[in-house]
Amino acid sequence: MKRPVAVRLSAALAGTALAAAVGVALQAPQAAAATGGVTGYATQNGGTTGGAGGATVQASTGTAIHAALCNRASSSTPIIIQVSGTINHGNTTKVSGDSCNTAADKIELKEISNVTIIGVGGGAVFDQLGIHIRDSSNIIIQNVTVRNVKKSGSPLSNGGDAIGMESTVRRVWVDHVTLEASGGESEGYDGLFDMKDDVQYVTLSYSILRNSGRGGLIGSSESDTGNGFITFHHNYYSNIDSRTPLLRGGIAHIYNNHYSGLVESGINSRAGARAKVDNNYFQNSKDVLGTFYTSEAGYWQVSGNIFNNVTWSSPGSENNPAGPNVVSNTTVSIPYAYTLDAASCVPSVVAATAGANKGLQVSNGSCTPVSPTAGPSSPAPSPSRSTAPSPSASSVPSPQPSSSPSGTNLSLASDAGADGSSKASGTSYGYVKDGNLSTFWSPTGATGDISVKWSSAKTVSRIVIREASGSGIGSWQVLNGATGAVLKSGSGSGTITFSATSTTKVTLRITSSSATPNVAEFETYAS
Repeated sequence: MKRPVAVRLSAALAGTALAAAVGVALQAPQAAAATGGVTGYATQNGGTTGGAGGATVQASTGTAIHAALCNRASSSTPIIIQVSGTINHGNTTKVSGDSCNTAADKIELKEISNVTIIGVGGGAVFDQLGIHIRDSSNIIIQNVTVRNVKKSGSPLSNGGDAIGMESTVRRVWVDHVTLEASGGESEGYDGLFDMKDDVQYVTLSYSILRNSGRGGLIGSSESDTGNGFITFHHNYYSNIDSRTPLLRGGIAHIYNNHYSGLVESGINSRAGARAKVDNNYFQNSKDVLGTFYTSEAGYWQVSGNIFNNVTWSSPGSENNPAGPNVVSNTTVSIPYAYTLDAASCVPSVVAATAGANKGLQVSNGSCTPVSPTAGPSSPAPSPSRSTAPSPSASSVPSPQPSSSPSGTNLSLASDAGADGSSKASGTSYGYVKDGNLSTFWSPTGATGDISVKWSSAKTVSRIVIREASGSGIGSWQVLNGATGAVLKSGSGSGTITFSATSTTKVTLRITSSSATPNVAEFETYAS
C-alpha cells in the first residue's frame, strides 16, 4: 500500500531538519564541473569526463540550458553548463539546432555527448521538470535537485521520472543530487532514477532519493535485460516503497548506501540480474534484498552489511527474500578499484556528504567527510582500504617519479607525434615529447587529454609523466588512444605500468587537479 502524500512530506521535512541540525545543508558548491571524482562503472569503457575541456556557460532557465546545447559547433562539442535558480515548465521551451534535439516538457539530452550540467551559486532546482537522457554518452549531472516530476496529473514531464535514461546510453555519472517526490504512483509520480533499453556504465554517487513510491529501475520488463554495469554508492534512500533499485538482468555494484524506511521491498534482483552488495546500512525497513513480485530469479553477493530493525517476508512462488539469514548465491567480479567505508559509519558519512548543496564533499575512505580539492573535485587520496582491481583497469594510488628509466623513450621516435583535447595559450602538445623539462603542455582548464601517437603501432607497457613546477595533476586514466580502452587509473605523476599493449596512440586523461596541470614530458616505453 502506498502511503499518503502527507506522510511523505512530513518525512521530507524531518530529513531537512536533520540536515540543518548537523550543519551541512548550506555549504556552497564548487563553481566548476567536478569530473575528478568519477567512480564505479562510469570509469569504464573509456571513462566519463562530461564537458571537460569545453566552454563553460551559465543558465538559469530550461530554455537557456537547451540553447547552450543547440549553440555548440556539433552535438559532441564538450560543454559545461552551470545552472542556478529554479528550472520549471514556465521557463523551459524547445530550442532547435543542428547540435541538439530538445523538448518543452523536460530537459532533453538526446543524441548528444560530452556534456556536464552542474548546479552553482545558491543551488539549482528542477521543479516538476525531469531530466531525460536518450541515445547519448559521456554525461555528468551534478549538484542539482529534481523534485515532484509527474507522469499523470499536471504538469507532465519525462514520463514521471526525475532522471530517466533510455535507448543506447553510455557512460553517465550522476553525483551529489537530490531526487524527491511527494508520493507514489497514485499521486502521479513514477521513478526517481530509471534506466531502460540498453543503458550501461553508469554511476550514482553521494545522492539522496526520498519520499517516492519507486526509487528506480534497471530494465523496463523481464525481457529488457541488456542494461547493466551500474554502480550505486554513498546514497541515502529514505521513505520509499520499493525499487532501490529494481534490477532486471545485468550487473549492479551497490556499496556504502544508507537505506531507511523502505516500505515494501528494497534491492530487487530478478531476471538473472547479479548484484554485489557491500557494506550498506539498512534500517527500519522490510525485505531490503531479494527477488520480489516475479518467479524470474535474480542473484546477489553480500558482505559487510548491517541490518538494523529489518523485517522479512516468508518465501513464496513470486517472492524470495534474502533474509533473515542473508548469504551470497553468486559471485560478481568488479573491474575497478574502490574504497569501502565500514558499514557502521555509513549513516553519518552519508548524512554529511549526500545530496545537492553539500559542497561536493566525499568520504576519505575512513568514514570522514572531506572537501574536494581546488578546481574539479575528486575523492581524497590515500584511502585506508581498497579492493584489488582487475589487471585491465588497475589502480595506482600515487606513482613515484622515475629519474632514469631504462629502455628507449618511444616518444622521441622519428614517427612520434602528440595531440590533445585543448591547450592553454603559450603551450604546445609537442612540448611533452621534446626531451626538455622546461617546456610543458597545459589544458585550457583543470582537466584534459594529452596523447603521444605514432604512424605505426608500438608496444607500450610503461609511461613516465613528468610535471613542471607548480603543476597539480590529481586523478587520471591512461587510455589506449586507438580503442578508448582504459589501461590504468590512478592519481599523481611518475611511472605508470600496465599490461603490454600494441597501439598507435596512448592518452593520459587528467580528470582532476589541485593546480593547473603542467605536463613537461610524456615518456613511453616498451617495458
